[in-house]
Amino acid sequence: MPTVEVADLKDGDFLLDVREDDEWQAGHAEGALHIPLSEFVARYGEFTQAVPQDGRVHVICRSGGRSAQVAMYLAQQGVDAVNVDGGMQVWAAEGRPVVDDKGGPGFVL
Repeated sequence: MPTVEVADLKDGDFLLDVREDDEWQAGHAEGALHIPLSEFVARYGEFTQAVPQDGRVHVICRSGGRSAQVAMYLAQQGVDAVNVDGGMQVWAAEGRPVVDDKGGPGFVL
């Protein structure tokens, strides 16, 4: 499974957060698309409408397990998808901004 480090992500990279609603509401990367793993297949059309045509999809969860599953699924669909190693835990630990569902300061649940 292709992976990338949080440090390698740049502003503007397409980020797909597959954590559940309570995790997302507590804190997420601003600008990420949120589709929980438990709803991903049913909401796949929403994903395809949002994803950039020729861009890479960086899939993130709390620590990397769920996002690896989705990245593998996307790769099987022909999407250029990679797993973000360490997930939101590393994102926050590296000082990247985390916002709650109201746009205020958030935290990783």
